[in-house]
Amino acid sequence: QVQLVESGGGLVQPGGSLRLSCAASGMSFSIYAMGWYRQAPGKQRELVAGITRDHTTNYADSVKGRFTISRDNAKRMVYLQMNSLKPEDTAVYYCNIAIRGHDYWGQGTQVTVSS
Repeated sequence: QVQLVESGGGLVQPGGSLRLSCAASGMSFSIYAMGWYRQAPGKQRELVAGITRDHTTNYADSVKGRFTISRDNAKRMVYLQMNSLKPEDTAVYYCNIAIRGHDYWGQGTQVTVSS
């Protein structure tokens, strides 16, 4: 059974940092690409960052230079380091894996950027 569990969200002031973590189980973790998505109130879910099995990364333009995605295959973990946070980064952040055309999601973790 595929399971993704996010953690690390919270309330942070503009300019601050957070590190999100996603623990994965129930699949051969190292062979799949992973992604972080976010969904703000009233908006569609959007891709924030992705990382392939060989650690190639891609980012949404809005977070380039501020966010860094990484993975630890031995620990079955994927991370999102978020720096220089802005109020517009406020959203629920979700971990994602696509296996044979099926998307799996975690429960999400809330990130709120506010003074």
